[in-house]
Amino acid sequence: MAFHVLVIGGGIGGLCLAQGLKKTGISVAVYERDRTRTDRLQGYRIHIDPEGSRALHHCLPRENFDAFVATCGKPGKGLRIMTDQLQELMFIGSESPQDSIARDRSASRITLRQVLLAGLEDVIHFDKHFSRYEEGPDDRVTAHFEDGTSASGDVLVAADGVNSRIRQQLLPHARLVDTHVTGIAAKAHLLPAFNRLEGANAIQGGRGDGMFIARQEFQNPPQMLPKGIGGNDRAASIPPGFLFDNTQSYIFWAYITRREKCPVAIDDTLAPDTLLDIVAQRTAGWHAELRELIQQSDPATIAVWNIRTSVPVEHWRTTNITLLGDAIHSMTPARGIGANIALRDADLLRRKLAAAHEGNAPLLQAIEEYELEMIAYGFQAVRESAQALQMFVAEKAA
Repeated sequence: MAFHVLVIGGGIGGLCLAQGLKKTGISVAVYERDRTRTDRLQGYRIHIDPEGSRALHHCLPRENFDAFVATCGKPGKGLRIMTDQLQELMFIGSESPQDSIARDRSASRITLRQVLLAGLEDVIHFDKHFSRYEEGPDDRVTAHFEDGTSASGDVLVAADGVNSRIRQQLLPHARLVDTHVTGIAAKAHLLPAFNRLEGANAIQGGRGDGMFIARQEFQNPPQMLPKGIGGNDRAASIPPGFLFDNTQSYIFWAYITRREKCPVAIDDTLAPDTLLDIVAQRTAGWHAELRELIQQSDPATIAVWNIRTSVPVEHWRTTNITLLGDAIHSMTPARGIGANIALRDADLLRRKLAAAHEGNAPLLQAIEEYELEMIAYGFQAVRESAQALQMFVAEKAA
């Protein structure tokens, strides 16, 4: 059965799905609101777990996956949970499977985006701000964009993130809630002073706060590979600097705090130096290595965000409009699994649509099977992530 899929949103999940559908021989088009392919650069690392790595392997062309593996940083040995005085409380080791595909990886978000875009030049349309969809009498759906254009297809996939307009139209009862927790993140050059902070580390502050720290350590200086993967993107019209440099090893941290614990309101209107000062003040009694890490951080790399999470919803009536990733099950960053769940969604939906494409299942049945499975594991991840966040910012008993 031949059909055409419209994917709204060119983030990790949407691009992975598009790669998988194209690889399977299914007609697909991606509509991304960013003006160019380099508008969405994010200069931090991302942890890809075995499930996410397996999904990428299934969806990507062989050369793209090989480039992804070749450009990842040194893998950590696991997660170390410590006090703010760097006393180890627990170590959760990685299983380090022998499987060369399904394993933990430390990836650059910039490089991962290059990998996911490579080969989709004939599929992706930039500067397309989705406004609404319209269901037609011929079992097709039309996506309308703010520039007055439209596109029609047989399936519409919402991959348009936490503020998904498709979700708002399809599932107006699906809500996001504020966790009353704020995150401030930055990166620093990888200095010998930070050698003790190997791999991934969760620091429990005990005053309604904590910090996640991880290294992005390249074994060799990353070089630009075929298809523009790896290294610095010369086509990117961005200012030079440490934030978007894709060749230097670094250490990344994210300070997480309950908002009511801070003396001032924290948001992205505050100057980077002010945000660093807030973190320095809140961590004044922490171990000297942690204070040094904050002091050595580049203010130009700082980011701040208020953390929200989705409220689980029951399965809706299946149509030819469906959702994946943050568009349906946005979660807190506490377990570092949001992107991996989106990749799992993409691979699962690819497999279900492939079954319909090959005539092994009706199209709506394939979408329904995807939704039922995705809702179960997706919202389980939402619940676990929310619980982990609350534990992370718990206060010490008096």
